[in-house]
Amino acid sequence: MTDHRPALSVLDLVPVRSDQTTGDALRASTALARTADRLGYRRYWVAEHHNMAAVAATNPPVLIGMLAAATERIRVGSGGVMLPNHAPLVVAEQFALLEAAFPGRIDLGIGRAPGTDPVTSWALRHGAGGVTDEAVTRFPEYVDNVLAMMDAAGVGIAVQGLTHELRATPAATSAPTIWLLGSSDYSARLAAEKGMPYVFAHHFSGQGTAEALELYRSTFRPSPELERPQTFLTVNAVVADDAEEARRLALPQLQMMLALRTGQPLGRGRLVEEAEKVQAEMPPAHQQLMDAMAERWVIGGPEESRGRLSELAATYGVDEVMVAPVAAAYVGTEPGASPARERTLELLAD
Repeated sequence: MTDHRPALSVLDLVPVRSDQTTGDALRASTALARTADRLGYRRYWVAEHHNMAAVAATNPPVLIGMLAAATERIRVGSGGVMLPNHAPLVVAEQFALLEAAFPGRIDLGIGRAPGTDPVTSWALRHGAGGVTDEAVTRFPEYVDNVLAMMDAAGVGIAVQGLTHELRATPAATSAPTIWLLGSSDYSARLAAEKGMPYVFAHHFSGQGTAEALELYRSTFRPSPELERPQTFLTVNAVVADDAEEARRLALPQLQMMLALRTGQPLGRGRLVEEAEKVQAEMPPAHQQLMDAMAERWVIGGPEESRGRLSELAATYGVDEVMVAPVAAAYVGTEPGASPARERTLELLAD
């Protein structure tokens, strides 16, 4: 158990508000990454989601290259690449190049979920003819392929009776750290078996975290890359100068998660004032569901929020917490900025 304040990191889905274009959202996330870099955050991860009006994080490698170039010291990575959507060699090549460009600063987080709807999933897996529906069941094999292909020595591939040498990049001197991500015990077991770092999606699920982390730690097998279990906690956070303002800024994202959980149409993220108008007509059952979600988030003023992060770190026995700063914006906010998200990071790091 930890008895001190945890190190802090950032998870970013590159949200798109109702007043933003994709370009605006990218500029806002770039500014957020620079803020995290300036404040000493440990790492900055971007997710992979497709065909969602409110999320611009469709291509983690492109985003990572952009954000790493805009920052100086912070580790930048994926949280995560959904491996069944891609040929393992493509992922290995992308992240080997990123590591070569930004040595010692790249993380490759790998997940098993599709990260999208069935139609988009079909387009990703069949559009180039190279990824099949078996990709999910062959996930452990694909993880091994990525690991082997990114090794500086390369890997031997047998084709038509001959062994051919395959490298993700010609002359690597280092490799990114590879993490397994998950929201069930599947990835916990696999990460432990392979001796890999592991992260449970506490920010999304909020349930089963302790069980997944205990399973990972208790069954972990050391590997050449990792001697002992390595993990951290993810949590949604909205921090403002006072608790009331934080609750207002959290409302649009809570409504977004409510829509996701109840099968409602998903649009771009609402501004605070737009969300408050909708909230006035909210059915009691939906309000109760939102309240239950909010209980698992960090929403409040600076002191109580920093204390809450320390409590969570101690509860789950981690020394790092990755916050997803999900604060919304008010009407009239500069479209290319997300001041409340930046403020969340500033107040937590103070």
